[in-house]
Amino acid sequence: MTNSNYKVVPEAREALNKFKYEVASEVGVNLKDGYNGNISSRDAGRIGGNMVRKLIEQAESQMK
Repeated sequence: MTNSNYKVVPEAREALNKFKYEVASEVGVNLKDGYNGNISSRDAGRIGGNMVRKLIEQAESQMK
């Protein structure tokens, strides 16, 4: 069984973490350094969903 959190490019971890905080700020979710288990599922979904949307937009714009 493989780990679903496996990073293909381990060096990308810091960039993705920074991106997460940028997106959280854009959608109005206040993340703090470290543990953020106190945020709601809805807020976590907003952050993750917007991250995916932006990554897809970026990939599509590079394909043109």
